[in-house]
Amino acid sequence: MLRVAIQLGMRAALRTYDRLHVIGRENLPLDTSFVMICNHSSHLDAVCLLASLPLARIHHAFPVAAADYFFSTPLRSYLSTIAVNGLPLDRHNGSDGLQVCRQLLAKPNTVLIIFPEGTRTCCGTVGRFRSGVARLVAGTNTPVVPCYLSGAFQAWPKTQFLPRPGALQLRIGRPRTFATVANDDRDAIIRLSVQLRNDVLALGEEAVT
Repeated sequence: MLRVAIQLGMRAALRTYDRLHVIGRENLPLDTSFVMICNHSSHLDAVCLLASLPLARIHHAFPVAAADYFFSTPLRSYLSTIAVNGLPLDRHNGSDGLQVCRQLLAKPNTVLIIFPEGTRTCCGTVGRFRSGVARLVAGTNTPVVPCYLSGAFQAWPKTQFLPRPGALQLRIGRPRTFATVANDDRDAIIRLSVQLRNDVLALGEEAVT
């Protein structure tokens, strides 16, 4: 109940304070478990992606969060868990994290929210995508939904303590699966990571135009 109340408050704040506009909700494959990926420029990112989901799904939606930052103190751990259902992962032990993600995706109605850059941008540009998401979905039928959030870097960049009012636009692309990509083929994983980044960038170009 507390998480629902917090989410309702966050959604209201995003609509009024930052004028969040979501395009492409119909692309979310709500009949199965899936992964959402997005560019990462602000602490607003995970909140905006959660706001695009039906309220009934928030208890099964897990933004992947760095354990050494979001769970570094009891207060941060409490807020990350209760407010956004954050999933703590060790950035230095990717294998264990992938196993946890696979176990969650095997359950019905799970949504994993992952930022493949691994950290927030310092300059507003989209960085290189790490291979974790590609290794997670390669050789599976798990849908990957590319997203692009614009305006978050201007509203709440990494160097700023609190967010400022702005105009946020979240574009949700069509889901894709990668069952034919071998997850033990290093070159294929690299190509898939590049492809996922290009999918996100394409949505960013749509936001500009």
